[in-house]
Amino acid sequence: MAILPILEVPDPRLRRISEPVAAVTDEIRTLIADMFETMYDAPGIGLAAAQVDVPIRLLVMDLGDGPEDAEGNPGPNPRVFINPEILEPSEDHSVFNEGCLSVPDQYADVERPAHVRARWMDEHGVQHDAQLDGLLSTCLQHEMDHLNGILFIDHLSRLKRDMVLKKIEKARAGGSAGSGSARPAGSRRKAAA
Repeated sequence: MAILPILEVPDPRLRRISEPVAAVTDEIRTLIADMFETMYDAPGIGLAAAQVDVPIRLLVMDLGDGPEDAEGNPGPNPRVFINPEILEPSEDHSVFNEGCLSVPDQYADVERPAHVRARWMDEHGVQHDAQLDGLLSTCLQHEMDHLNGILFIDHLSRLKRDMVLKKIEKARAGGSAGSGSARPAGSRRKAAA
């Protein structure tokens, strides 16, 4: 396994539209393992292949909501989504404080459908179709945006987006550019109006 470099704004490669995965091969499984290692190292809770300069419709996530350990702490729960599709977004919305490994150390409230019905294939080639809600729904939508060349800051007003980009430029100019510690979707949730 390897830790892969994560593309950061304003890299134009983040704006590419990703191609479908034709088949789940050993090469794809190696990429999945590398993506998990990269995501955990960053640290983050989700990563799209597009963020590591592989423009294919593949993403990984781990919300840390797996089975509890002996001390009662939730364990890892790695998930793989290949060629994911959102079939039915809900009409009701929720707001999560989102961040992104490609937009280092910046967070903002983003409104998205509260739950979605999605279809995807896992790393074993098994098809899934499920209703997702909460952080899982938000994280999937966030990571799927990457597959379509969209960043979470694109959901913000122009003023807020420009402020985020200026903060990143200032941090880089001062030599303290983020190391990718942002997470694709935060845990703070607000009711959307």
